[in-house]
Amino acid sequence: MDDSTAEIRPYEPGDLDAVSRVCLLTAEAGGDASGLYVSDDLMPDVFARPYVAYQPDLAFVVEDEEGVAGYILGVADTASFVRWFGTEWVPTAIAGRYAHTQPVVSKDDLIRHLAFTPERMLIPELADYPAHLHIDLLPRLQGRGLGRTLIEVLVETLRGRGVPGLHLSVDAANTSARAFYDRLGFTDLPSSTPDAPTLGRRLCP
Repeated sequence: MDDSTAEIRPYEPGDLDAVSRVCLLTAEAGGDASGLYVSDDLMPDVFARPYVAYQPDLAFVVEDEEGVAGYILGVADTASFVRWFGTEWVPTAIAGRYAHTQPVVSKDDLIRHLAFTPERMLIPELADYPAHLHIDLLPRLQGRGLGRTLIEVLVETLRGRGVPGLHLSVDAANTSARAFYDRLGFTDLPSSTPDAPTLGRRLCP
């Protein structure tokens, strides 16, 4: 497929179902997570839908002739997002749909635990790297430079708003994703651990 058939554009409200589907189909270390959790809505409800609800102007999608097949979702101020997630998103979109079971035994338990504990996103380096992102592409769009372009679109948007830095968490099992971020100038932050890598990139001097 020629790259000219893939367009990067700002997120629109009508993209929500497609973004949710891409999230599900890439949520298992880059592979399909369908049927792996209590609901196929769980991963989108934690890692996609709250982002477009909170800051849709920092969401961009990739669309080809088959439809939306990738996205990048960001927030400029993680601390503010965490407060909103806890006070607005958990009561309305999480608590009524999922049980917060303890202790965490299964992967399903873990994702539900993450849904109820947005404070997990508060890292010591937030003053220098306040923004964070999620990015996913279906296989048909991978290997074509679109991921790099999506990152740079978000980076330039954040720079335009004076955001000093950007961070993200990587699944330790997704070694290809880690290599991708390394090539784009992301480096381990001091709070990063082998089991929970956290990478950052400075955006402004």
